[in-house]
Amino acid sequence: MTQALPPTAAETLQSLIALAEDVANHGQAHAEFETLYDQARHSHPELAEMLKSLWQAYVAAQRSSAFWKELSEVEKKLADRMTESHLQLRQNYLRLMQEQ
Repeated sequence: MTQALPPTAAETLQSLIALAEDVANHGQAHAEFETLYDQARHSHPELAEMLKSLWQAYVAAQRSSAFWKELSEVEKKLADRMTESHLQLRQNYLRLMQEQ
């Protein structure tokens, strides 16, 4: 039976997950994860491989989330600009109709 990671490793993993929440920190988080992975690989090889797979899936999910969040912000800004343009055109049209 494989033993669980020591508490310090679990705490380290929690801090890495918090660090990886920001895509800008992924390089640092990945480098620190490799250290944790190397430690776990020597004492718990099967657990280390599972941990690595989960880490890769987590990082990919974070990147995907950041991408969609950024895309959503761009779409919102575009929609806001289109609304402003529409309102301006409507005001211009109403002014033109009043002048006639």
